[in-house]
Order: sequence, then C-alpha cells, then structure tokens
Amino acid sequence: MKVAVWGKDLADSYLKYVCQLGADAIDGLPIPNEAGKGYFDLDETLKIKKKIASWGMEINRTSLPYLSENYVKDGDGAEDELEDCCQSLRVLGEAKLPLGRVGFANDTYAWMRKNHTAVHRGGYVYRGEGVKEGTVPPSAEDQKFYWGRVCHAYEKLVPIAQEYGVKLIMHPSDPPSPDAPFGGLGFHRLIDAFPSPSVGYLYCCGTRCQAGGQPLVLDEIHNYGRKNRIFMVHFRNVRGSIATANGFEEVLLDDGDMNMFKILLELRRVGFDGCLQPDHCPRLEGDNDDALQSLGYAVGYIKAMLAALAVV
Repeated sequence: MKVAVWGKDLADSYLKYVCQLGADAIDGLPIPNEAGKGYFDLDETLKIKKKIASWGMEINRTSLPYLSENYVKDGDGAEDELEDCCQSLRVLGEAKLPLGRVGFANDTYAWMRKNHTAVHRGGYVYRGEGVKEGTVPPSAEDQKFYWGRVCHAYEKLVPIAQEYGVKLIMHPSDPPSPDAPFGGLGFHRLIDAFPSPSVGYLYCCGTRCQAGGQPLVLDEIHNYGRKNRIFMVHFRNVRGSIATANGFEEVLLDDGDMNMFKILLELRRVGFDGCLQPDHCPRLEGDNDDALQSLGYAVGYIKAMLAALAVV
C-alpha cells in the first residue's frame, strides 16, 4: 500500500513538502481543459505528470468532468457533457494515468442535512452532521430516473475505460443520507450492473463509517476487496454514525471510533495494494486553510502504521 495526498496545489513548494513527508502519489489533480473545449488537454496533462514525476511521485486519481444537475435531469446539452467526460477519459488513457473518478450531481440530499461544528481535544474543530427530522428522500420514481442516468453514463464510459486501461472509481454518497444513490445498496448496485474489472470504488472509510460504524466498514472491505473492486481508499476517521446516533463528527485519525490499524489489516487480507489518501484534515493550531500541519500528521500516522503492518 502507498500514500497519496491531495494535488490541489501544484506549486513547487507544496510538492517539495509532500515529497519530504514521504507521499508516493498526488491525487485529485486540477487538469486544464483544451482551449475552448470541455475536456482535458493532453499536452497539459503530460506536463503535470512530468512535473510530479520530477519529485519522485506519480499521479494516482484524476476526477473526470463532473456530470451536472443538467445531465442527471437529462436537460439540453446533457449528451455534450457526457461526451466531454468520455473524451477526458480518453486523455487519461493516452497519458497512461490509472484512475478516473466519476461524479454526479445530486448524489446527496441537501434538505436532509443537519450541520454543526464539532469541537474536539485541545479545541480543534471540524465537521459534524446528522439527518433533519421530518425530511424524506426523493420518490422511488425519481430515484429510478436518477439511476437510469447513472447507467447511461457508465454505458458510454466503461468501453472506453476498458480500451484505454483506465479504472473508473465511484465515491460513496457523503453524507450517506437514507436512500442516497451511492449508499449501501446503491453503491453495490454499480458493480452488479457493470461487472467489468474496470469498474470499482474509491472506498471511503469515513463515509461508510458515518453510515454504520467500523463493523460495516470491515464487512464492506471484505465484500468489495475480495471482488478486487477497491481501487483506492480515503483513509479517515469519525465518531458516531447515522445508524447509531443520527449523526457523526469528523476527527483526526487516532481520535475516532475506528481502530485504523484494523482497517489496514483487512485491506491487506483482501490483497489491496493501492493508495491510501487521508482526504479530510482538520486545521490544527498554527495551520492556515491549507492545513499542512494536519496533513503532515496524517501522512506520518499512516506511514507509521504501514511500517508496523510490515512486521505483523
């Protein structure tokens, strides 16, 4: 297993810092579009890849152009959006990049969300969230229509992914509101509908713990991992869950309900060898908005656990 970090900032100072931390890969890159187009520019993609390689790292995951509310509602220009997504996937393939994240608008239900600021040890603060009382998910008919739009996109994307050797990854709905499209049942439905080895998951430990705690996370890693459908992992911790407390709070890696070493043991057991990405890092004392101190803590924590994993 390797460690990836966000690539929101490709400045040399940031790449130098994460290289010093020992990161193996950069994740979630901002790739420019071809001039006047809605899809990635191949030359710019290759330049970014070369720059990251100059710091001894590789590109892990790139997010494909987001399929908007207009797409999921099948509005005017929806097919143009999808074609831009398809062409961007081809660019990833031509650049020999391994993972493309597919994203759809409205995969969470904003009207059901109840937010608060959670205060933790020493006063660090981070996201807290629950489900508003009296709110309901979309109708079964609307959910069926949404799923049809997801399938329509995957019908176009999967053959391209197979041809170019890129793996498509889906993140679970965050938060995991009741009946969210990519919650427990909808998430699994994706590989049922598209059994290609090119289709799988960006498995987020935190999001799925928010749904049902560590037992759910361990069970899902076993389920998806033995099917070889976990292509990367968001490695973060939380307290509480919607199932047990009607809410959750995000925390530092050592400060939540999950024993993160148990997560690593299960990932190793199913043969996962991809990237772990700490994803959300709460600001610590002295941090700016970039939370670089918190990122350093997270990377160090993960690398220490990987070192321990090697001897047990």
